[in-house]
Amino acid sequence: MRAGAAVSGAALQTSDAKGRGRGGRQLKEAAEELLLLGNPNAGKSTLFNALTGGHARVGNWHGVTVTALEGEAVLGGRQVKVCDLPGVYAEEGLGMEERTACELIMGRKKGIICLVSECAALYRSLRLLSSLAEGRRAVLVLTKKRQFLRRGGRLEEDALERLLGIPVVSAEGLSPRALRERMAEALGRAAVPRSEAFGGEGGLPGVYAPARAGLTKLDAFLLHPAAALAVFLLLLLAAFWLTFAPFGPGGLLKGLIEGLFAGKLYALAQAIPSPVLRSFVGEGLILSVGGVLCFLPQIGMLFLFLTLLEESGLLSRLAFFTDGTLSRAGLSGRAVFSLLMGFGCTAAAILSTRGLDDRAMQRRVILCLPYLSCSAKLPVYLTLASSFFPDPFLAALLLYVLGAGLSFAVLLFLGGERGAPFVLEFAPLQVPALRSTLKALCFQLKQFIMKLGTVILAFFIASWLLSSFDFSFRFCAVEESMLAHICGGLEWLFAPVGMKDWRIAYAALSGLVAKENVAGALELFFPAFPYGARSAFALAVFVLASSPCVSAVAAAAREVGLRRALLYAAMQTGSALFLCYLVYFLTGGLHYALPLFVIAFLLLFFGRNFRAGIHRRRGNVAQKLHRRA
Repeated sequence: MRAGAAVSGAALQTSDAKGRGRGGRQLKEAAEELLLLGNPNAGKSTLFNALTGGHARVGNWHGVTVTALEGEAVLGGRQVKVCDLPGVYAEEGLGMEERTACELIMGRKKGIICLVSECAALYRSLRLLSSLAEGRRAVLVLTKKRQFLRRGGRLEEDALERLLGIPVVSAEGLSPRALRERMAEALGRAAVPRSEAFGGEGGLPGVYAPARAGLTKLDAFLLHPAAALAVFLLLLLAAFWLTFAPFGPGGLLKGLIEGLFAGKLYALAQAIPSPVLRSFVGEGLILSVGGVLCFLPQIGMLFLFLTLLEESGLLSRLAFFTDGTLSRAGLSGRAVFSLLMGFGCTAAAILSTRGLDDRAMQRRVILCLPYLSCSAKLPVYLTLASSFFPDPFLAALLLYVLGAGLSFAVLLFLGGERGAPFVLEFAPLQVPALRSTLKALCFQLKQFIMKLGTVILAFFIASWLLSSFDFSFRFCAVEESMLAHICGGLEWLFAPVGMKDWRIAYAALSGLVAKENVAGALELFFPAFPYGARSAFALAVFVLASSPCVSAVAAAAREVGLRRALLYAAMQTGSALFLCYLVYFLTGGLHYALPLFVIAFLLLFFGRNFRAGIHRRRGNVAQKLHRRA
């Protein structure tokens, strides 16, 4: 079982919010409240999903859950409110999310504590229970038992239950229904733990024996800096090739969907006799929606790579090795979880920053996240790529590397003290489970399709309506339309980069609502991009560096306040326009040299800093890794 967090699409709530159950129903007054407490990556969110039928995000890495998530469960005929808390190591936890969990537990004295512990960390979990749940009813849920037994550990559940005086449930291998039945029975017997059971690591004689300590051969290999860098770069290049190469699976599937919409469906629309209806169905719906939907396979490939990186346990090792580099920018290795999530969804990445060490670090990460290329920017990049690069693989690689470079440059510019001392417990290396991987991938693709079918579709329809009728509601050419008159003053916005065209300005600024809108607007106005390579590249850089979508701005407002979030958005959009102008002039004679320069600079920089001073304490059973002060 794995730790989890709520992201977009799940009911994410703070401790003082009202819970919702399945389908968003308002929770009734629950008879009991169950608080899921445990270390990071213990399996709390997986248990939460099994009990409530929810869809909280789970991940095989430290610190995914950053705020309380509440849901409703019916256990043994009783209505129970289940609260999934962020991971906690100790009552005096360092991170913001740990403090949030401790404050919530202290504020809900009547809630039953459900301690979720992986078998290998039982001693540590029991110390947490003794410090946070003194005098309160509790149950213990054990996870990752098979892995513990394979490494030579021993655990007698019945004897442990008698010793602690509270019900003990082994969750591994149980179906959701069976787990709910076991939890219902355990809640009926919930009791206050016996204080004499918490006698330190020698307090469980004959009941518990720890598993063998030490690294596996694969872990030892991956902990070598050169090997880790080579493995990660190979995985990254493979993911980019599979996603963007014309003959890769992403490119081939994109071509099939594109041919369906732009070819067959559009041809059928041309048979509609009414010119207004023909234009609405053909340009307003088929070309616009199809122009974005065709990128679904490539977005799926990108999310698949991120999911596999999480599920395999490689993500925590990446955090370990980037700690030295990130500390130079005032961050710690924990920031890599939010930064990597930024390649999927900026809004979700911003919400995850609550897991960082302090507010100053959180604000720096929120400021740099919009420069990372989220999945919503991908349709724009590939729409423009053919205009400035013959190979979409190299074009996408250039823009992703450029975004990462800008993000790191912003961190260096902001400065800040070196990152806080970094403590990390590796998630176990494992072959990703097919079911959980497909479930996570389907959830992400469903979110994209839902967004396309609601917000983005509404934008396409409004754009077609405004660009097809004048103020007298007479069907007309786009140059005479309401949109042309409303946006005519914007034509000078991109004139310095060779595009004195209000349609370009409208398409670019529509990305401030949702980045996918840019690709749809370009499909609506232009059969093919009418400007040169330099202009196309400059426009792509503007989309890359401008303010993220409104949902990401709302997420930032939740974390740093509305005023600061709007200020960040304005600064990013202004600087994006400046960068757009700058790269247009720089690429006049550096069309092919610029991407090579950027890639070489980043490789040299990261290669130099990759071996920052980090070490592992010898003989530490928990395998905690610390950065040298």
